[in-house]
Amino acid sequence: MQDLFISPRNSLLENWVGAFAHAEVYPSVADVRIGKNTPSFFWLHVDANSQQWLSTSVAQILAEFTHATIVVLANVPQQAEAALALSEGAVGYCHAYSAAAVLVEVRVAVTHGGIWLGQDMLQYLIGTSRQLVTARPEAVSVALELLTPREREVAQQVSVGLSNKEIARKFDITERTVKAHLSASFERLGVKDRLQLALILNDKSLN
Repeated sequence: MQDLFISPRNSLLENWVGAFAHAEVYPSVADVRIGKNTPSFFWLHVDANSQQWLSTSVAQILAEFTHATIVVLANVPQQAEAALALSEGAVGYCHAYSAAAVLVEVRVAVTHGGIWLGQDMLQYLIGTSRQLVTARPEAVSVALELLTPREREVAQQVSVGLSNKEIARKFDITERTVKAHLSASFERLGVKDRLQLALILNDKSLN
């Protein structure tokens, strides 16, 4: 799947090249020259605060390319903009200057059906979901029984919005180990990302 960066700057940032050496960059969606049915991964760079440009660009990509995946990159991430991006059809939102390794992780996550959000936005959505929706205690118990004791501990911390780094510090384990526990939990519970996991484990009595 080709990585295509849409940026008003019409140039690739160093971290983008580090993540995807063969990526291409275009100043606008109208400049992209690929087949309509070509599977493509679009990285939409919001270089200025322009929600209209964001909405128009996402709509244009989805209308013109049948197999397009869209992640929005923002110089200054904002909750309102992230919410707009997802509502328009993007499946990810993150900082434009994220490390190359993070961008690769974003790509893997959304390619497998997940949604990627910055930590602040993820915590906001988890907090909102916990206020609006409370899982039945028995359903939570069933889900937790599918996990090992450590997977359960890690999952419960994710459900209140902690990052991998914070969880690793809390349990004195590595971030790699946290990721391994989360991957196992996702598979056991049949979820694709942290937000779905939080929605399953949002019984306030757990915390």
